[in-house]
Amino acid sequence: MSQKYLSNKSLKVFLGILFIITMVLIFTPFHLSDSIQTAAAKANDDINLRAGLTPEEKGTIALFKHNNPSVVYISTVKRIINPYTRDIREIPSGTGTGFIWDKQGHIITNYHVIQNNTSARVRLNNQKTYTAKVIGKSIRHDIAVLKLDKVKNLPNPIQPGTSNNLQVGQRVYAIGNPFGLDHTLTTGIISALGRTITNSDIDMDDLIQTDAAINPGNSGGPLLDSAGRLIGMNVAIYSPSGASAGIGFAIPVNNINRVVPNLISNGHFKQPIVGINANDTANKLIVKELGIKGVLVLHVGSGTPADKAGLIASKLVNGDLVLGDVIQAIDKEKVENMNDFLNIIEKHKLNDTITLSILRQGRKKMTLSLTLFMQ
Repeated sequence: MSQKYLSNKSLKVFLGILFIITMVLIFTPFHLSDSIQTAAAKANDDINLRAGLTPEEKGTIALFKHNNPSVVYISTVKRIINPYTRDIREIPSGTGTGFIWDKQGHIITNYHVIQNNTSARVRLNNQKTYTAKVIGKSIRHDIAVLKLDKVKNLPNPIQPGTSNNLQVGQRVYAIGNPFGLDHTLTTGIISALGRTITNSDIDMDDLIQTDAAINPGNSGGPLLDSAGRLIGMNVAIYSPSGASAGIGFAIPVNNINRVVPNLISNGHFKQPIVGINANDTANKLIVKELGIKGVLVLHVGSGTPADKAGLIASKLVNGDLVLGDVIQAIDKEKVENMNDFLNIIEKHKLNDTITLSILRQGRKKMTLSLTLFMQ
């Protein structure tokens, strides 16, 4: 009797333990699943938090959205005549970038984008293409102005900044159409200031150097500061392969501001004249032979500011060069070649008086003042 009771009790204990184990096995997966789901949800929250845009990213996006509509795609064509059928067809000859200058429809780009064309095709941000007339250009400055007529609702021009206080290391942004990929944004910093490069045998001074990626097709596009203001126009790259190697150049906005209104008014760059003839071949000769740096005056035009100021030209006597005047500074700015000379002169306007520091006949230093005429 006693033994039977113990057996039933043991059975009950065993069944109870078995029930508990079964319940644990049944409900444990759900608890594990809940834990996994909770961990996954937390991970997603972390991912969402990390995916949020930084203030710098938000600023870059806003800068692009604000200025992108003002950037245009420029293409030129040339006409080919079939010598047998005399049919005329147009083929693409070049592409580049430009940007809206004002609400009157003026568009700025590089001269080398349009070169000798009298018109170009301009595609706006709305993907509509218009024909624009070339109304002004300067080979020396590599700047050209196009004009769109009767185009309504043009985007706002890019806000101009200044290139007076640029600093190496400050962030810059370039918008353009590299390789035909329109409205591309690249970023970088100002790598150097005051660079000089030779572009199509023309020395271009005072350029901004940047490591923002600039490729073929970026020419004529805007270079912006972190406030979205125009500080330059992309003009060239330095690369053995023809693609961006981290060395790009831009024309400072101060130069653009000086040249563009002149081109709009005159069709070409009209600058004050001094009234002398000179060239760098002669300038290099006097440096080599006499160690004299400056612009050698080869001819003085009758009735010009130089003539009235008393400048003396060099001349040949019995096959020997008799030195006249060598201009070595203008308003105390050093002059060593024609590029220096022109850069200083074109900053002035009609009736400005300038002071020339000259070396006369290779031995006498003196100063002369003259009042500028317009070309």
